[in-house]
Amino acid sequence: MVKIASLLHIMGKLKEISQDLRKNIVDFNMSGSSLGAISKCLKVPHSSVQTIVRKYKHHGTTQPSYRSGRRRVLSPRDERTLVRKVQINPRTTAKDLVKMLEETGTKVSISTVKQVLYRHNLKGRSARKKPLLQNRHKKARQRFATARRDKDHTFWRNVLRSDETKIELFGHNDQCYVWRKRGDACKPKNTIPNVKHGGGSIMLWGCFAAGGTGALHKKDGVMRQDNYVDILKKHLTTSVKKLKLGRKWVFQMDNDPKHTSKVVEKWLKDNKVMVLEWPSQSPDLSPIDNLWAELKKSVRARRPTNLTQLHQLCQEEWAKIHPTYCGKLVEGYLKHLTQVEQFKGNATKY
Repeated sequence: MVKIASLLHIMGKLKEISQDLRKNIVDFNMSGSSLGAISKCLKVPHSSVQTIVRKYKHHGTTQPSYRSGRRRVLSPRDERTLVRKVQINPRTTAKDLVKMLEETGTKVSISTVKQVLYRHNLKGRSARKKPLLQNRHKKARQRFATARRDKDHTFWRNVLRSDETKIELFGHNDQCYVWRKRGDACKPKNTIPNVKHGGGSIMLWGCFAAGGTGALHKKDGVMRQDNYVDILKKHLTTSVKKLKLGRKWVFQMDNDPKHTSKVVEKWLKDNKVMVLEWPSQSPDLSPIDNLWAELKKSVRARRPTNLTQLHQLCQEEWAKIHPTYCGKLVEGYLKHLTQVEQFKGNATKY
């Protein structure tokens, strides 16, 4: 009986007694039942029955008392100050905020400061790395977005997008989680081998359109303007035919000096290639970066061991990229332009 009473007492502490049950307790008491009998019949701790009956007799209500909880350390004004501080300077650390409050005579912990910011939907995030944009870059980006905002999907489906990227044999960004015990971090099975300078790398040129991926070309050594012309001679027309682009197809490349050189400009003009005017510092406007990320992820998963194998796997994984994925990147491109306009030429989330 003692154990049962203890258990009921604990349950009473953990679970709020319903309003219906409170009314039943009062009704039983008004009809002449003793507190002990009510406790036994309704399986409610004796102390709870006593409290509910006493409260009804003194205040005429069975509603539970309001519990305000522990008083907050920071006042609403202090909280507004913290929020305003991080909104003005997002790089302010929680430790800086604690120090700022201490100077005003308020002592709080770092966790308290974080909880305040969390309540205002402010959480610590890794800052994204974006190209440095000067005013001339922002204006050019905004002009580009505004001028092409009304282009229909047919126009964007006939744009052949190109770019270069470097892929390392052992990338520095590989991430892997392991289950291990404390102190076993340096055991070989719990580590990822690291090679200086990535163990070597290859330079790739590639292109794609809404219909899928075009050619993928490996360039040995430093790519110069003559090398770039050779790549265009070899792969541009074949990629256009493979992807079945319309007669009014447009070629897109960034403003790398070798792309805008007179030699390249002359070849494009002689071959009647229409080039899409491109704003500098705008990788977020080139969806081919999504393809590079997809390619690198797929190749890393296959763990190449030498540069020859790395190139082979790049070709295989490039060919596996589904045309549907390429089509989705192109179909969603208008969102890129809209966001550039909204952000007044500043970097976007893409």
